[in-house]
Amino acid sequence: MGKVVLVTGVARQLGGRFVRRIQRDPEVERVVAVDAVPPEHQLGGADFVRADIRQPAIARVLAEHAVDTVVHLDVTGYPLGGGSRTSVKETNVIGTMQLLGACQKSPSVKRLVVKSSTNVYGSAPRDPAVFTETTPPKSLPSGGFAKDTVEVEGYVRGFARRRPDVAVCVLRFANILGPTADSPLADYFSLPVLPTVFGYDPRLQFVHEDDVIDVLRIASHEPARGTLNSGTFNIAGDGVLLLSQCARRLGRPTVPVLLPAVSWVGTALRTLGMTDFSPEQLRLLTHGRVVSTHQMRETLGFRAKYTTAETFADFVRSRGPGLLPPEALAGAVDRIAALPPVLGSSHPPTQSAT
Repeated sequence: MGKVVLVTGVARQLGGRFVRRIQRDPEVERVVAVDAVPPEHQLGGADFVRADIRQPAIARVLAEHAVDTVVHLDVTGYPLGGGSRTSVKETNVIGTMQLLGACQKSPSVKRLVVKSSTNVYGSAPRDPAVFTETTPPKSLPSGGFAKDTVEVEGYVRGFARRRPDVAVCVLRFANILGPTADSPLADYFSLPVLPTVFGYDPRLQFVHEDDVIDVLRIASHEPARGTLNSGTFNIAGDGVLLLSQCARRLGRPTVPVLLPAVSWVGTALRTLGMTDFSPEQLRLLTHGRVVSTHQMRETLGFRAKYTTAETFADFVRSRGPGLLPPEALAGAVDRIAALPPVLGSSHPPTQSAT
């Protein structure tokens, strides 16, 4: 008998892709795809079950299908369709509680994989240059998706204590980008002009959606020799990009906004439905965030195919050209940076990186 894998959040593109991919693994006998709404995309030969993980009925699904592996992807900061922030939070937090309660009572469940986010570290002025999995955040996130992920991970740790016989793997993904990415940050980079915080140029990390699928597969199976796929792991592509570099590679001009006025701009963009400029995203675009991926490579045994720069390049190709050709924009910025300092200024000009 092969593995029976239950996947939550399959109505989203990422969940659908993972369901289609995991079915091809020879160790997998059956895939049970679960979501509260029917997906618009194909799920291959998976058994789709329309179920709301916020309801106790999810326990019956686990029992009826004798599920041994649960891959919980329904933890997200982005509403599906016309969903609200309240419904997203309920699914993230209450849904995870119900799912973990069902897993705890199920004797067949032997492996749990949970999609989390590097948002758990927050973004603050005095953050360390690089976060490891054991680095405590300088200030815990106070709201939004970041707070949801902190709560979700807390419930997962409690579950792991109560069911030590279950292998638990928490994957903290950096910002996921790619041709089909749907996230507030992807929406932000799709704006014709990018509002930025005056005086800040944050460092950003990305992970390609293809690498997300690959690492979820690794976490869902028995560990390879010499690796361990239980625990908590940061998942990101090698390297970092500055926000200014991202704008130049997109060919989109930036509009620096003074920090006190940034929240007004965010409210306006949210009202227009252009992007969810939440407080946590504003902090990310102010202070940035970089995580270590040493444990991902050495313990989990996974190496991302795409670097941060390559991930962003693939995203750029999928979104089409910006208002300005990237080469022309980069040349203009370099020429401005090379100008002599303004009379009375004591700071020499600096060269922008590309």
